[in-house]
Amino acid sequence: GIATFIGTATAFPAYSKREKSVQTLQDRINNCFMRSMNGKRPIIDTKASVAMAAYVTWLSEGMPMKMNPKMPCSPLNSERWMHGAKHFAKIQKKATHANYVNGQKLYEAKCASCHGKNGAGMGTFPPLWGKNGKGEWLAYNTGAGMSKLNKGAAWVQSNMPLGQGGTLKDQEAADIMLYVDAQPRAGFNLQKRLYPASKMGYYNSKVLKETHSVRSNFKQFGLDVDKIRGDHKIK
Repeated sequence: GIATFIGTATAFPAYSKREKSVQTLQDRINNCFMRSMNGKRPIIDTKASVAMAAYVTWLSEGMPMKMNPKMPCSPLNSERWMHGAKHFAKIQKKATHANYVNGQKLYEAKCASCHGKNGAGMGTFPPLWGKNGKGEWLAYNTGAGMSKLNKGAAWVQSNMPLGQGGTLKDQEAADIMLYVDAQPRAGFNLQKRLYPASKMGYYNSKVLKETHSVRSNFKQFGLDVDKIRGDHKIK
């Protein structure tokens, strides 16, 4: 699937279009905490940051260096990521409420047994949207790759359902993520995901302002999330 960490360390340092700078492996890992983990960006060279980079590097042990000039991604899956993102972007731009309804049916049939009908996750299977009983947001936020309709669909088709990656048809994967990503989730504001400069130190990015919402993520594909959902407005 296109989720493997194997080979990832061989691609770094690598230029990131999102950060508009050359990113180290630690940079790439730590940035995921702001988005996919919906938290704060860990500080570079702290014990945890070094440990995670060391583990990902160990997974690439013995592989030849092959720094990636196109994107900060493992050379084993970067081409599939790029192709998948472009392919599913074309599909999602044509999405309608009917695709959303179909996505809900497919989610309940193929995904809910692990991730829960309400997206809250079950056991070790992660949540996909919504809040917990304390009012805290669950799952990835709107700045994560999975929140982008095309990238989420490419990842799901390659890796899901568990143990059955590659079995979903293009439209099925697209509809499932249309449904999932239309659900309420935490918005993304880059500045709120960074520690104060006095604590964080140097932040290796030329992009210091970035915001995303469910609405803006859909608008990126020319879609109105209210019309797609067909029921009530969300932020």
